[in-house]
Amino acid sequence: LEQELAASGGAFPETVTVTLWGLDAIKTRGESVAIVLALVGARVVLDGLGKVGRFELIPLSELGRPRVDVLCSMSGIFRDSFANVVDLLDDLFQRAAAADEPEEMNFVRKHALALAEERGMPVQAAAARLFSNPAGDYGSMVNERVGQGNWGSSEELGDTWAGRNAFSYGRGGEKGVARPEVLGSLLQSTRRVVQEIDSVEYGLTDIQEYYANTGAIKAAAEGAQGGRRVGLSVVEATGQGDQRPKELEDVLRLEYRTKLLNPKWAKTMVAMGSGGAYEVSTRMTAAIGWGGTAKFAEDFVFDQADEVYVQDEEMAAKLRRSNPSAFRNVVGRLIEASGRGLWDADPERLERLREIYQDVEDELEGVTQ
Repeated sequence: LEQELAASGGAFPETVTVTLWGLDAIKTRGESVAIVLALVGARVVLDGLGKVGRFELIPLSELGRPRVDVLCSMSGIFRDSFANVVDLLDDLFQRAAAADEPEEMNFVRKHALALAEERGMPVQAAAARLFSNPAGDYGSMVNERVGQGNWGSSEELGDTWAGRNAFSYGRGGEKGVARPEVLGSLLQSTRRVVQEIDSVEYGLTDIQEYYANTGAIKAAAEGAQGGRRVGLSVVEATGQGDQRPKELEDVLRLEYRTKLLNPKWAKTMVAMGSGGAYEVSTRMTAAIGWGGTAKFAEDFVFDQADEVYVQDEEMAAKLRRSNPSAFRNVVGRLIEASGRGLWDADPERLERLREIYQDVEDELEGVTQ
């Protein structure tokens, strides 16, 4: 909230999107759910056995600020593993939408009533806030499109995510009901996305699912708002160092410098042989993914990647020898970054990369001179 207040000149965000992932929830004992409760203004109520009975709305007089609406983006694992939490959250949102409170102090109610009137739908349906893939299905398909190079714009990637995640979950029969109009409305009012990271081993640049979901949510929200920038906060719940939320761009810069572009990290990976080369290759694909979804395009990433993995002849030879397909992908992603406007590379450098790519391609295809 402080990040968005500072960015907006003092206005509270009306909607924040929070990602709910299964393993993250297990490892942090539900911190991502706690983020949702804090934004809405709610607390846990225990039953007689000491178990969570429900989530109770904190009175506005005690909360001292508006209730922020929350779009909960659930992974398939969270959806399937924590059905009881899904029901509790749905109950919370329904009660927030029905609360006798001023709309300017309760954005859940404000948005649900407005959408219900606009669409002629029940307020209960308009208050759906927990979205995921269709029942029994998993993944946004955004990483598949990035991996295949089958995309033309950030908006396309955002639309792919939205199409795959327009299914509502909650109590009763709300088990994967298609509600694209509700999702679209929430994306239009989203001012910030929140992603929690629960591990010091794997970060945003290491795993394809981060850009394919969190980055794609940002792209979907910005697309729904005609290109208006949407912030993205990263909460590093590792129990180490500064726990305050960080801006996406700052986290990406730090991760690139400490991992992919760090000569010590690079040498360690390459020394692992084929598997290490594969790890380098996937991170180069992820760099394209973050450029495509979050529009993170800073020349130093691709400049230094080229210097570390291609221009360094010894490093390039090791990569090529241990895993020529991975090396081809590294070179290909550099060329792709330039073609997509993510990297301002000079013509001579690009021509050299194209020659190397063709040479590796010929080798893999068994073409002899």
